[in-house]
Amino acid sequence: MNRSAAFEAEVETLDLDETGWLLDSNNGEPVPHHRLREHFAEHVAPPATATDLFVYVHGWQTSPQSALRTARRLMGLAAHRLATGRGGYPALAAGFEPWCVVVRWPSSSAISPAGYRRIRDRAHAMGARDGAGHAAHILGRLLGYLDAERADPAAAPVLANRDGQYLHLVGHSFGCRFLCEAVQWAAGARLGDTLGWHAAMPLSSRPFTADSMLLFQMAAGRDAFLSLFPHMLAGHGHDGAPLRGPVVTTYSRHDRAAGFWHLRAERQSGIGHSGIGPAPAPMFTTRLLPLEKRYRHADLDHVFVNIDASDTYVRGRRLNPAGAHSDHIRPESAHLLLTLADFSR
Repeated sequence: MNRSAAFEAEVETLDLDETGWLLDSNNGEPVPHHRLREHFAEHVAPPATATDLFVYVHGWQTSPQSALRTARRLMGLAAHRLATGRGGYPALAAGFEPWCVVVRWPSSSAISPAGYRRIRDRAHAMGARDGAGHAAHILGRLLGYLDAERADPAAAPVLANRDGQYLHLVGHSFGCRFLCEAVQWAAGARLGDTLGWHAAMPLSSRPFTADSMLLFQMAAGRDAFLSLFPHMLAGHGHDGAPLRGPVVTTYSRHDRAAGFWHLRAERQSGIGHSGIGPAPAPMFTTRLLPLEKRYRHADLDHVFVNIDASDTYVRGRRLNPAGAHSDHIRPESAHLLLTLADFSR
């Protein structure tokens, strides 16, 4: 495995406007609908040498530059952890070359309850499929493009799954909503079973398939997978889901944005503070493990997995009322991300 290449994982960016539509990075203008696939091909073409494709969507109060830095830090932590992890990810030993695309959106507001509500409402409007929001459609098209363009492993110098590179979804805060909307949007094309999990719902007709979904400090009510995203799983109004790995969410009691503020805004604490509550499938809860401990496959091989990170996500900027809402860029997070990639094989 080329360790040095992994330390310098390529990171690309895509930008959305306040409606969730894709912007041309050259002129800042909306990309015409008929040019979406061409734009993806020009700006987010993953190299054939990449084994794992990551789509990262940032959260609240994140500038475009900060979103890019955050994704690079997370990928860098993963690469460093893989190089020093003493064989803790056996399935990745055959090859792990990550490539990441960061989806950026206007998430800045005043750091106040009113600012939080403003971005919450914007995120909902951008992702809502029954209104003027386009984020679910654009992200769905992006994921469909990446899925269709996954490299043929027979032609690549690295080991990949039998239909191509692995695809992982990673979100933070309100960015988790966009990914969930995109997954729920997916419907239509037939796709084969390519993934290595056992407990996930059966795969059926979807325009893309993803191998894992990791949601850091999600800014949505604990009942979101019943109230907002009821069609992500088979047997709940749709005939299948494009996820073959688990939906993994982290939470911390030190996350005031998803705790105190979310409670005031929506009369219930958020997933990022208390974990997923009612859900359309059984829930498994475990804790974010330190680097010296390995996750058991049985602990993550569930449809929904709550990860209690209260002992790790504890820091916030001084006097920042959001608390530890953005304290997820940690080596322990990279450990979890690598474990999901490892177990996907």
